[in-house]
Amino acid sequence: MMPRNGRDPEDPSRILTHAPPRPRVAAVDSPASQLELLSDAFIFPEAPRWHDGTLWVSDIHAHCVVRIDESGAEVARHPVADRVSGLGHLPNGDMLVVSMLDRSLLRLSADGPTPHADLSPYCQGFLNDMVVDGRGYAYVGARNPGGGHEAPLDAIILATPDGERRVAADAMQSPNGSVVTPDGAILIVAETSQARLLAFTITGDGSLRDRRVFAEVPGRSPDGICLDAEGAIWFGSPMNAEFVRVHEGGRVSQTIPTPGMWAVACALGGRDGHSLFAVTGHNSVANITRMGSDRDADRTSEATGAVWVTRVEVPAAPSPSRR
Repeated sequence: MMPRNGRDPEDPSRILTHAPPRPRVAAVDSPASQLELLSDAFIFPEAPRWHDGTLWVSDIHAHCVVRIDESGAEVARHPVADRVSGLGHLPNGDMLVVSMLDRSLLRLSADGPTPHADLSPYCQGFLNDMVVDGRGYAYVGARNPGGGHEAPLDAIILATPDGERRVAADAMQSPNGSVVTPDGAILIVAETSQARLLAFTITGDGSLRDRRVFAEVPGRSPDGICLDAEGAIWFGSPMNAEFVRVHEGGRVSQTIPTPGMWAVACALGGRDGHSLFAVTGHNSVANITRMGSDRDADRTSEATGAVWVTRVEVPAAPSPSRR
């Protein structure tokens, strides 16, 4: 995720300024936002996904994946021995989670996480968000030293169910939230530091081709994203403290402010698909810098986070097909 100053808190070497302190807020103080608090029992929440009747949320600094129902009640908690980020479910319903510093994918089960794919040979920094298509092909954002806002050195890594791992797209800059269209033909990914969303055509073997700009969003920092049934993208923009609905070409049709909070990521779901689940956080650059890449320091994190919900007119897009 990205703070309001536009720097990446997950990479302390790229942080240049200090964000102002953000006290914990019990409710969004702008009536226009229409956000209802579901749960504030998070430290550093990310990557919400609606699946199998519940909302799954990664808690990066708590090293776990949490499931809550539509009332905000906790259904289950899946501990992981690392920072966690992107989530995505396989065709059989199993949930995958990104193990950020170990640079691997884990499969979650009642018996605990089990290895799914080692991506460390293809990533020299850390892994971030992910999308899994209808065939079980996982596309994972990889951050490398010198990448992000500095240079196009990041990548999207592909992990297939049959064990193949390879770079699907290189020359990226801070790839973040991603989605796949219902027909399984197009991947859309946020490039946070570049204030834009890119689109790729997915070929039969899972390769990404025909890179193009889906939408430029000047002055914003698209983080976690989701796709609605009209083909528009909702994204969190931490730098601006708002969730934004943008259409291909860049037209913005709706914004939801989150005063004083980082607007991190969002997911469409609920029983009828019309619930927009919004993940927010209070954090500071000083807190992130202090912990660096030391996962053991996460237990001292001063961050707090929450999940909110609002109703929207256009529901979630259908899940990607198996093609």
